[in-house]
Amino acid sequence: MAEPLYPAARADLRNVAIIAHVDHGKTTLVDAMLWQSGAFRSNETVNERVMDSMDLEREKGITILAKNTAVERALTMVDGVLLLVDSSEGPLPQTRFVLRKALELELPVVLVINKIDRPDARIAEVVDEVYELFLDLDATEDQIDFPIVYANARRGTATLDPDRAGHRPAPHVRDAAGDRPRAPPRSAAAAPGLGHQPRRQPVCGPHRHVPGHARNHQARPERGLVPHRRHVATAKITELYVTESLDRVDAAEAGAGEIIAISGIADITIGETLADLADPVPLPAITVDEPSLSITIGTNTSPMAGLEGAKVTARLIKNRLDAELVGNVSIRLAVLVEIMRREGFEMTVGKPRVITRTIDERLHEPTERITIDIPESFVGAVTQLLGERKADMVTMTNHGTGWVRLDYIVAARGLIGFRTEFLTETRGTGLATSVFEGYTPWLGELRTRRSGSIVSDRRGAVTGYAIAAVQERASLFVAPGEEVYEGMVIGENPRPEDMDVNICREKKQTNIRAAASDDTVRLTPPRVLSLEQALEFIADDECVEVTPQTIRLRKEILDADVRGRHRKRLQRNRSAV
Repeated sequence: MAEPLYPAARADLRNVAIIAHVDHGKTTLVDAMLWQSGAFRSNETVNERVMDSMDLEREKGITILAKNTAVERALTMVDGVLLLVDSSEGPLPQTRFVLRKALELELPVVLVINKIDRPDARIAEVVDEVYELFLDLDATEDQIDFPIVYANARRGTATLDPDRAGHRPAPHVRDAAGDRPRAPPRSAAAAPGLGHQPRRQPVCGPHRHVPGHARNHQARPERGLVPHRRHVATAKITELYVTESLDRVDAAEAGAGEIIAISGIADITIGETLADLADPVPLPAITVDEPSLSITIGTNTSPMAGLEGAKVTARLIKNRLDAELVGNVSIRLAVLVEIMRREGFEMTVGKPRVITRTIDERLHEPTERITIDIPESFVGAVTQLLGERKADMVTMTNHGTGWVRLDYIVAARGLIGFRTEFLTETRGTGLATSVFEGYTPWLGELRTRRSGSIVSDRRGAVTGYAIAAVQERASLFVAPGEEVYEGMVIGENPRPEDMDVNICREKKQTNIRAAASDDTVRLTPPRVLSLEQALEFIADDECVEVTPQTIRLRKEILDADVRGRHRKRLQRNRSAV
């Protein structure tokens, strides 16, 4: 008797990822979809922006961590994607990067034009730009023939083009070679990433909690499995969860196509396959793009170390970083450091540096594609900034609304410190976004910062008298009463050289009474840098001191005399070269 065919598709399930640039409405769209799908009870209390669970996400108004309701990095777990694009801004670099990954995986696409109520909406032009993007990414004819949805996610409304309305195909059951099996397949699940513990059920013992995608028939607790990739070994699932709306709930089994989470395997890592003992065939390995930037994180070695944080030792910092490597497939450095400082860590963070490669015996460096939207009046200043960084212009588009869009390919190290100067030159009106593009031969020395630093030459409390003497020729980061130390960067010098100052100097007291006008000193408020701004600002010989309460900039070598000798030695070496 012939074996019965296993159903080729599940008609009751669709796993969909949303591809969108920052602030194009991804979280708002998911909110509306969850509410309208009946995910919440009518009397249930649900926060707005349900995808943003971290304090940092809610503060910044952006989604940082990927979850089951918004998958960008785990495209291997979905059956199709929604390409969400702002009706005015159009497709931007983050859209391009993730869409390229989706097309490589041959995932079907539905284009969603969001914010169609914007007064500056240019819907027809944006649709044309998306078509051009698909052509630029070498999409196939079938991929370019995508349906379009016009949405206002904030109001929870959407309009389908009746001639192009379409549905996503159901998830097909396939074997490791990509073919549909003729017999009922056995249990197999891919582990694209490691995640946090579920809200309701604790994970027993030291086992890791692993989200994944059931690619074949069923996954069940207590079933014998073989983790593949690094080695072959036997393991058992102790707990199995499936996703319902925003929660993970306990389940007895999970079928093909479901997003699941398991525990019971202590040393499983990203990208491994869990296969049935009777048929241990691994799925294709998941590849993650290699990082293009590196950063050095160490203990806090400043004179103020240990005054504000509870976690200050190298062992605690290393353990925390190792734990992040287990489950975070694409670490965002500034975000990680900000999370750690909120957890009570003190640390020193060095200047971001690019990771080079040797290709065909030549040194290559990473490049990024940066898209800039600015008023027409600032085009000259911005092109000069990027020209100094040896950037190549790809396109310049004038929409006729007074705004211009510039696309450049620029060395990644050329963007370190760029955004601060960019916002200054455009008076805070410019928008700049970038994404990894590729590698290019080393471009030589780049000028990435025009200004120097104002450095404190001693430890003490800042005085208003000292600030008044310096503020006319420098932008300061400190206020009266703040504690500083020798080697601490306290401001920005408009000139390219550094300047050591006594910011703790007090006015000498005499028995001669000063005029009333001399008693009044107007002080300019200090310029407060965020962590991201601090990391962009620091020079090659500087670093950032990060504590739960304070972000300070400092020289790597605090002693002024030692720092001066070191600088002269470097200058001699450069002259010799």
